[in-house]
Amino acid sequence: MAVVTQPPIENTAVKKARHESTFVRVLRYVAVRLTTLFVTVVIGIYLTILIANMGGYVDTIMRGEIRERITNSIVGNAAYVKMAPEERQKLINEQIASEEKRIGLNVPIAVRNFRYLSSALTLQLGRAINMTSDSGSKQVRLILLERLPATLLLMGISQLFLFFSSVLLALNLSRRYGNFWDKLVITLSPTSAVPPWFYGIFLILIFAALLKVLPFGGMVDSPPPSNPIDYSLSLLKHLLLPAISLILSSFFLSIYNYRTFFLIYSSEDYVDMAKAKGLPSRDVEQRYILRPTLPNIITNFALLIITLWTGATITETVFLWPGLGRTLYQAIGLYDIPIIVGSTIIYAYLLAICDSGNVCGSIAGLHRYLRDGQDSL
Repeated sequence: MAVVTQPPIENTAVKKARHESTFVRVLRYVAVRLTTLFVTVVIGIYLTILIANMGGYVDTIMRGEIRERITNSIVGNAAYVKMAPEERQKLINEQIASEEKRIGLNVPIAVRNFRYLSSALTLQLGRAINMTSDSGSKQVRLILLERLPATLLLMGISQLFLFFSSVLLALNLSRRYGNFWDKLVITLSPTSAVPPWFYGIFLILIFAALLKVLPFGGMVDSPPPSNPIDYSLSLLKHLLLPAISLILSSFFLSIYNYRTFFLIYSSEDYVDMAKAKGLPSRDVEQRYILRPTLPNIITNFALLIITLWTGATITETVFLWPGLGRTLYQAIGLYDIPIIVGSTIIYAYLLAICDSGNVCGSIAGLHRYLRDGQDSL
């Protein structure tokens, strides 16, 4: 007669307790991570507000500009020439007070900073102080959205080309470690220390000033071509120099970084074991080198997508490219705090979303662990 054995009750209870303990630890980790992300975003935005306002010094500059502008406009107006000096000065003071109230300078800076912070966290970007969109709107949201397509076009083409070409070339170099091209990339990698706008200036001097084959800057010819094909060709012609400068500034260093990363994984013991078993080189590369590096590659790709929002501030300014980077540069020069804060808050939220993806990965891993553990009970 067969004897049916039951699994020990103690072992089942121990496994359940272990799974519950793991669940509590991961939940605690997720809660701490999300809280840390929120606090980091709040602190980063508040510091941006303080820096953008220079601790209140920008208020002094703006008050001086307002007083100078209003005083010159009234003194130079023929309608107020015969007005008594006292009445004219009273009118000047009234208009100055009205303009300061419109901008919000009559409110204490500490109160304004927290108002900016509260509005930024709820994505109420408000109105710009000095800048306007091409349609004449002062809404920060419309100003940023209007400049976004130009930045996505420039940064998207250059950064996506840089990413995919770097990964493919680095993988090829890791197969031929120590050959001529590998040493050449290592030798040229320090050239990536030069910023893209520096390359941009040289490209302008060579191809625009000397050879006269490409334009100095801008996004399309003026006036823009009405034919869609001519417009596309004009856009491509203006896109070449800024895109090439962005690619050149990071090309060799990016290849070197990925190549080193692939070499580290290709020297692991399990890779040598797979080769010793006689697995084809392509299978070894796909299963034991590319697969472990995918998390790092995907994270780099996600960060690349996020940095498309910021644009290339100085490079866009050098090439007069009407994107978010040049808009931010202009906002800094005009002390337009809502534009600066609006651009920063969106970038901060995008970074937080990217980091929260790791938290979601932890939850998914926990779900698989508990599911597999329940199946084994």
